[in-house]
Amino acid sequence: MQSIIVTQHGGPEVLVLQEVADLPAPGPGQVLVKLEAAGVNPVETYLRQGANNYGVKFPWTPGSDGAGRIEALGAGVEKFHVGQRVYTAGSLTGTYAEKCLCQEAQVHALPLAVSFEEGACIGVPAATAWRALADIAQAKRGETILIHGASGGVGLAATQIAKAAGLFVIGSAGTESGRKAVLDMGADAVVDHHDPGHLEQAARLAGGGLRNQASGGLHIVLEMLANVNLGNDLQWLARGGRVVVVGSRGEIPINPRDLMVRDASICGMSLMNVPQDVLARIHAGLGAMLVRRELRLTVGQVLPLAEAARAHAEVMKPGAHGNIVLKV
Repeated sequence: MQSIIVTQHGGPEVLVLQEVADLPAPGPGQVLVKLEAAGVNPVETYLRQGANNYGVKFPWTPGSDGAGRIEALGAGVEKFHVGQRVYTAGSLTGTYAEKCLCQEAQVHALPLAVSFEEGACIGVPAATAWRALADIAQAKRGETILIHGASGGVGLAATQIAKAAGLFVIGSAGTESGRKAVLDMGADAVVDHHDPGHLEQAARLAGGGLRNQASGGLHIVLEMLANVNLGNDLQWLARGGRVVVVGSRGEIPINPRDLMVRDASICGMSLMNVPQDVLARIHAGLGAMLVRRELRLTVGQVLPLAEAARAHAEVMKPGAHGNIVLKV
């Protein structure tokens, strides 16, 4: 079978498509999936580089997200059947390949109305959005949220999940097409995050909010690029406001008094920290939304598996619109 193989840390060029031996039959509690598509996420670029204390064991095949059909089941696996359409949220062997081995808990049913390319966009983006909103921010109906960088994969999923939960949703995006995409997913309003006054606009849309005041303002900010925005985000929070940091590419100074005057908080999150029982609950919720068509996954680009290096370059570019998917 064909698989992307990485033998050392480095730039996108270390992602090499190779012909490798077929995977072994699944062991007890395991599932073998024949993949149709694989999702590409920023975290895989950090793993590839060896950045942020992320480490992998070489040779390594990237990827946790994918979608396809079950080819074989290990002993004790009873809730799936051979040929069933599934998506993966985690993998033992990596999803940038024609096949992958997974633990049973890493595999989830894919509704017929959801394409394989869309299914490859669920595991990290949608689960991150759900975890950030429901568990970390503990979002409440009627609150106002600013989703910073809402046109990316996580942001578009978060927009829909927040709307379904009864929040007033403001999204930010840096392009006209990105802002349109956010509105199309149900956001109540959008702002251009290249505009120096976009945070003030968002705070006023939230029903008040004056810079460095604790009256009105944003209840939640979902932050995709904290090293650029965090210091400013804090100045537009409502009392009790929360910033959930989903992404950051460096350091930034902040003024703790902006938190103190509001009884506000900053929370970080990573799916790598989420216990299996919580992941199961998250994917049960996502599955229900998918069946009801309350959650639509946006595929921004589809590239062949051989162009994984290009996919890693594209996923880190500013102005992302939707998810990047490798066609297997």
